[in-house]
Amino acid sequence: MANITNTTGTIQSSGSVASPSNPRDVICARHLKKSFRNGGVSIDVLTDIHLDLKAGETVAIVGASGIGKSTLLHILGTLERPDRGTLLFQGEDIFRYDDMKLAKFRNESIGFVFQFHHLLPEFSALENAMMPALINGMSKQNAAEAAETILLKVGLKERLKYRVGKLSGGEQQRVALARALVLKPKVLLADEPTGNLDKGNSDQVHELLLELNQEFTMTLVIVTHNMELSSQMSRQVTIVDGRLKEIT
Repeated sequence: MANITNTTGTIQSSGSVASPSNPRDVICARHLKKSFRNGGVSIDVLTDIHLDLKAGETVAIVGASGIGKSTLLHILGTLERPDRGTLLFQGEDIFRYDDMKLAKFRNESIGFVFQFHHLLPEFSALENAMMPALINGMSKQNAAEAAETILLKVGLKERLKYRVGKLSGGEQQRVALARALVLKPKVLLADEPTGNLDKGNSDQVHELLLELNQEFTMTLVIVTHNMELSSQMSRQVTIVDGRLKEIT
């Protein structure tokens, strides 16, 4: 059985406590807290989260449903703001940004892959993968070239012009992965990325995630119940009583 280290300081691959803003860290989270209200009752999901993530690091967040895994991922990806705490991205406190600047930062610097692909069914694989580049102001030609390059890397050379509704579940997830990586973000966040796939397609997506992590030296954080996938990450963490704990 895996051991869970009860650490109140910053969790790192070495197990040591880091300085509050190590410039080598891509992400440095301190004292993150998040609560939700249910029927007039405040429920603390995250109470005091500390986490450092380095360039190219791979981390799996595991554990039972309802412990706050996805909430933490959403805060790391700036989709939600914490009630308290700081999130430094390469030393800059990004929750000081206004919503417009934060959205631009998110589009350029963070890629997302979810269990449900959130693709646009009326568009082709190429058009879906182009979207972040177009939103970022890239020309249509350059966006198409960037999207085609990454779609070829994920093995969809013969599916570029297919509408996503004509693609298999595994192919759709690869389109979602290409869309997440078209701007070559420094961080890729994945929430149960293979939860709806059979084992064959799951294994292919696992291999792709690890290969692309190595190629782009991007930080990879995955929320997963898949222990085979989590065991391939350099670190495994869980959440106990609202705090992050390293599994050793």
